[in-house]
Amino acid sequence: MNEFKVVIPARYASVRLPGKPLREIAGRPMIEHVYRRGCESGASQVVIATDNELIAEAAEAFGAEVCMTAEQHRSGSERIAEVCDVLNWDDDTVVVNLQGDEPTMPATLVDQCARLLGESGADIATLASPIASVEDFNNPNVVKVIVDDAGFAIYFSRAAIPYARGEAFRERARRSALHHHGIYAYRCGSLRRLVAAPPADIEICEQLEQLRGLSLGMSIRVGRPELRPGAGVDTEEDLKAAATALS
Repeated sequence: MNEFKVVIPARYASVRLPGKPLREIAGRPMIEHVYRRGCESGASQVVIATDNELIAEAAEAFGAEVCMTAEQHRSGSERIAEVCDVLNWDDDTVVVNLQGDEPTMPATLVDQCARLLGESGADIATLASPIASVEDFNNPNVVKVIVDDAGFAIYFSRAAIPYARGEAFRERARRSALHHHGIYAYRCGSLRRLVAAPPADIEICEQLEQLRGLSLGMSIRVGRPELRPGAGVDTEEDLKAAATALS
């Protein structure tokens, strides 16, 4: 596998779970668990990107490399793009976005995502699993992706896509969609292009940044994860589930 970096964007402000990166799971702050997943991967460098001094101090205390970033970033992608510039990474450098609220993301999937980018020649690589249930298919918090026959994304949505025009097609529709996982690999050049562009209308409607990439004509290769990751942490219930998984 070619060399790659991991950047973990972490912000303190969270509407549903304030101070989320510092919330304790199995005796350690959540951000430390995420950092450990990054270090367990084949990454040549793992960096925590934050705009918050409390997060920076906690990360440095457990030995992480920290890059302080601006406060005004609207997304993790923008924060990672700043890291690429601050650390002078060239456009060909491969970066995996390991989100700061994914403490149970297996390190093997970090490697898989980076490998998929290199093998596919895509602008962006990500992972998605079969939809687990009808409830997930209809849940707007479960992002769905439809891919073409070559495994490239056609569209991402919070809606239940594709629409089944008739009862007989409902199961086929659910089988056609995949449950998107929030992990991405991209070269710094592609990331810089993505964050330099204004939000697309479909991105604004769905509140899904990857739709900006599709609107720009960028290719997004979607792979099936070698094992299914646990859910990210957005609520107190998610925090308890992560604690169970990591205990």
